[in-house]
Amino acid sequence: MILVTGGAGYIGSHCVMALLEGGYDVIIFDNLSTGHIETVENLKKYGNVTFYQGDLLDKSSLDNVLSNKNIDAVIHFAAFSQVGESVKNPEKYYINNVCGTINLLSAMLKNNIKKIVFSSTAATYGEPQYIPIDENHPQNPINPYGQTKLMIEHIMDDYDKAYGLKSVRLRYFNVAGADSNSRIGEWHNPETHLIPNILKSTFNNGKTFEMYGDDYDTKDGTCVRDYINIEDLAKAHILALKYLENGGETNFFNLGTKDGNSVKEVFSMCEKVTGQKIPVKQMPRRAGDPASLVANNSKAKNILNWMPEKTLETSIKTAYVWEDNLQKILK
Repeated sequence: MILVTGGAGYIGSHCVMALLEGGYDVIIFDNLSTGHIETVENLKKYGNVTFYQGDLLDKSSLDNVLSNKNIDAVIHFAAFSQVGESVKNPEKYYINNVCGTINLLSAMLKNNIKKIVFSSTAATYGEPQYIPIDENHPQNPINPYGQTKLMIEHIMDDYDKAYGLKSVRLRYFNVAGADSNSRIGEWHNPETHLIPNILKSTFNNGKTFEMYGDDYDTKDGTCVRDYINIEDLAKAHILALKYLENGGETNFFNLGTKDGNSVKEVFSMCEKVTGQKIPVKQMPRRAGDPASLVANNSKAKNILNWMPEKTLETSIKTAYVWEDNLQKILK
């Protein structure tokens, strides 16, 4: 039995789907602040899923779930993740992300659960000193969101040394796409990610897409990012779980493709996939956007035997089909 915190959200739900397809039984623990009960009900069609609505800041509800089930390991997604909001309201992020995780780890120790896969982020690296970024790159976050994830990584190191709680931290770059069969997908409100925001401009006489910055030191002047497909990402969590099940030590891995795509390239691919001319307005740079963020993923390939397989075009195609479904759900 695997406990998935935040399993009703975007990345968590795709990981739950991958667990179910791998034959695991899953407990989802989610407060539904950003996740959706419709997603949970959908997941229940594909395997043994138990859902508990609860909050990591509520120790009693955590203890109730962890003490009454035979849980072998935890995959931890539950967190606030809006960079801009974290700058405006850091207290919300430190309390929810850091204090909530400490409560989770305490409940795990109390119930002798010693394996956790943690959803970390490339935001722990901050401004890149070199590209592609490997795991030896200095970690110097430039916003409270990244700080909370780095704090949790440090806490997990200390919990390993003191209590033998083993963790794998997966540092994501830019996640994109949806389930290949369109059973689940990206569903944020507000939506801040590039690809769904471009695609939303093709529905219902959607708004003009705003492109921020065209004077970066990149191949075409727009920001370059490493877009990792959501299903490839979910597979990495299963491999990380198996790594811990096989006695692996605490470790950390970048998850990215090792290839970067500019905003203009992503935009052009969205036009190709949708067959539509999307209205675009060029805007000035946004503060705090690094010119380029691309992963070196060799460590995950060598140790977890993980290989990203899906292309950016595939990610956009699945995201487009899902967005079409979501528009109908929301009507």
